[in-house]
Amino acid sequence: MKKSKLLFLFFDILFITTAFLFFIWLKPASLRIYLPLYIKPFLGFAFIWLVTSFIGNKYNLTEKKKLSELLSPVFRIDFTILGITVILMYVFGRFGYSRMIVFGTILSATVLEIIFCIFYYVHRKMRKSDEFTTSIFYPAKFVGPFGYAVNIEKQKSEIPELNNIEDSIFLDLREKYLKEKPDVFGFIFNNIDLIKLHKDKSLVLDTPILYNIENIEPGSLQMFINLHKLNNMRRINRYFIQVNENLQYNGIFIGCAETLDEVYKRVFKDYPLILAIPIFGADFIIRRIFPKLPVFKEIYFALTKGYNRAISKAHILGRLCFCGFKIISYSELNNLLYFIAVKESLPLEDKNPSYGPFIKMRRVGKDCNLIYIYKFRTMHPYSEYLQEHIYNSSKLEANGKFKNDFRITGWGKIFRKLWIDELPQLINFLRGELSLVGVRALSEHYFQLYPQDLKELRVQFKPGIVPPYYADMPKSFEEILESERNYLIKKQKKPFSTDVKYFFRAWRNILFKGARSK
Repeated sequence: MKKSKLLFLFFDILFITTAFLFFIWLKPASLRIYLPLYIKPFLGFAFIWLVTSFIGNKYNLTEKKKLSELLSPVFRIDFTILGITVILMYVFGRFGYSRMIVFGTILSATVLEIIFCIFYYVHRKMRKSDEFTTSIFYPAKFVGPFGYAVNIEKQKSEIPELNNIEDSIFLDLREKYLKEKPDVFGFIFNNIDLIKLHKDKSLVLDTPILYNIENIEPGSLQMFINLHKLNNMRRINRYFIQVNENLQYNGIFIGCAETLDEVYKRVFKDYPLILAIPIFGADFIIRRIFPKLPVFKEIYFALTKGYNRAISKAHILGRLCFCGFKIISYSELNNLLYFIAVKESLPLEDKNPSYGPFIKMRRVGKDCNLIYIYKFRTMHPYSEYLQEHIYNSSKLEANGKFKNDFRITGWGKIFRKLWIDELPQLINFLRGELSLVGVRALSEHYFQLYPQDLKELRVQFKPGIVPPYYADMPKSFEEILESERNYLIKKQKKPFSTDVKYFFRAWRNILFKGARSK
């Protein structure tokens, strides 16, 4: 059975099961009453659904070139299934079955199939237009005219080890590898002194195959560029770690990827709103959520080999930092995010970088002990490794938060406003790692931003769930520091009464003055 047919079959079973359970749940009675009554008829209905779909060739997607050819069997076969279901209910006198459950299941499953077919059509169209090459570029001597508007002679005079410009990667990169992508070349040139990079120590590839990268001598390269988008790389961390190994220290790594933001822009630009919403929604669920779920993850990668996975900007940059790189610059060009990174260290040894919806974050606790705070995820995966980069590039807002923090997801902002993300901290409270009231538990990097006297005060007490921030409502980072200092000094003298006062002041501000976490 072809992969596309197997994929549609798998999702079709998922669609009818989900639709059935949803309408069972909607009934104004408990699942214990309705589910036992409907489970056997549903299994029979599922058998009819799948057999009819196979006979009608609904799952054979590869032979259908147009969107209408994909959707036509869905309408024809599902309407036939509806007719068969009605006839069987009449013949066997099953008029007592809930029409909402029966017809709602068929209608909902049909809608989900339509969304799947639209997504498949768009995905196949994108894949055909994508240049899925595995070619390897090798340096060649410059033969074209020299006309780039830069002061080459000045740069050459600063690099005695290169006798002429043809020794550097500059000309090959401009005239061969990026000849059709002048904006990408300009982005690289504006951030890197290409004249200092020898072409024999530089390598440019266009490949998603890790084998091509593993056969490079360790520590042999000054610069490595892969022009193939990262979305098609099956094991991103392994790939980044291998590139790290191949580069010299301070070696340059340049790559590209299609981010979620770029997918969103493209879909809503190419399709009308009525189609763009379900297309992007289906794309997000299949290419972003499924690769993270335990069971679906194995099925997804078995069927797709990891091709064209959805990745966020924060996810990409966070993985780079995790794998020992320092972010130099990034830019969105030609619907792709291009990044420039420098090998700064060996990859981190953290075996459990945050990835799932339930995360734990390392924080400075009482007596400088490191503790792990539990939270629901509000940021993209690997975002914690970007904290220093965000601080250096964006600094802090007046309230002590990072400016333009692209690490926070859309639903994460909602979770933070409603404190949903903080609920798992009750586990830390029950374990005795947090108190009910107290200063926030800070990351090691953020903790180092504090003045020494306040750091010494902070580590005398456990961090808390309800911070003095909500009681005093400071307006700037300096005011936050002063608020915490005043609270901790008071707590030294009267621990219990201070926490009681701050607790009620905080909740008064939360309920009546709209104090919220951002």
